[in-house]
Amino acid sequence: MIATLKTPPRGLKLFLQGQLVLPAWVDDLDSFCNWRLSPESPQDGEIAFLDKGIWVDLSMKEFLTHNQVKAAFDFGIMSVVQPASLGRYVPDRMLLKNADANLSVEPDGLFFTWETMRSGRLRLVDKVGQGFMELEGTPDMTLEVVSKTSVPKDTVLLRELYWKAGVTEYWLVDVRDGNLSFEILQWTPAGYVAAPRQDGWVSSHVLAKKFQIQKQTDPLGHPQFFVLSADI
Repeated sequence: MIATLKTPPRGLKLFLQGQLVLPAWVDDLDSFCNWRLSPESPQDGEIAFLDKGIWVDLSMKEFLTHNQVKAAFDFGIMSVVQPASLGRYVPDRMLLKNADANLSVEPDGLFFTWETMRSGRLRLVDKVGQGFMELEGTPDMTLEVVSKTSVPKDTVLLRELYWKAGVTEYWLVDVRDGNLSFEILQWTPAGYVAAPRQDGWVSSHVLAKKFQIQKQTDPLGHPQFFVLSADI
């Protein structure tokens, strides 16, 4: 079940599928982030603060077109990042907060360089008794894999908000319905612009490599995805 919601007035509580989703004292980005990292917040599903609304998605993600696609990108990106010690790639289940975009979300993946962290452009937030549960600021890259329930969030809302946050590259992937769509959206003062594509390859300035997604068939007859990289 999905809803894009205005923040409820004080005194009201929001329940979805029997779960308390939003207490009445949550009415801005900071209070949302405090609640999201508290024991009272649901641990399953996705709940994101997207500027003027709250996005709630309690659905399970599809195996072949979402789970395995994320895994392919995790492997492909880490195969570039780790050997060259470019920075750190962060898979999903990590909160990202950005005050400039009024945003709190769990990207499917993100990347930051060591310099980005040293400069203070991005920082780890230490929650007492929990460890590092949140990144605050602007990473160099974010990744979202589109699912049937996330189309408006990934293709419209986050495209605008990641741009407002100053994220240099927004990687957007959609393999549903037999498609094989992979874009690297690059930040410009006027908005994101898709990086040029040549023979299926798309270049990343952030990682200084070009990337391509390929689809094959596994021994059981199901689609299987691979993310390749090469020098630009």
